[in-house]
Amino acid sequence: MRRRDDFSLAVRRGRRAGRPTVVVHLLPRDRDRDPDAPAPPLVGFIVARTVGNAVVRNTTRRRLRHLVRPHLDRLPAGSLLVVRANPPAGTARPDDLAADLESALDRLLRPASKGRR
Repeated sequence: MRRRDDFSLAVRRGRRAGRPTVVVHLLPRDRDRDPDAPAPPLVGFIVARTVGNAVVRNTTRRRLRHLVRPHLDRLPAGSLLVVRANPPAGTARPDDLAADLESALDRLLRPASKGRR
């Protein structure tokens, strides 16, 4: 994902799941806007300066990109996924970062219960 509009749309209208190292926003495809076009899911990453210097931010982004790749087949076609790194992500152990990301994705991909708002 590269367009600012896609990031904004996913963050504002998508479902959100937060963990200590990451916050994940997922917006499924709008079937009214694009009913027949099968599109792969788009994934974007937000790694702010609060995570660390440029080396730490780029390393964190590469780690997150590597961790999301096996989960792409679980995402609905045409959906928008934004992964935002929280400040602890820069110093987190890789297995902790993976566990937080997987937990957030599991929560978002679980069917929404009718009792929750």
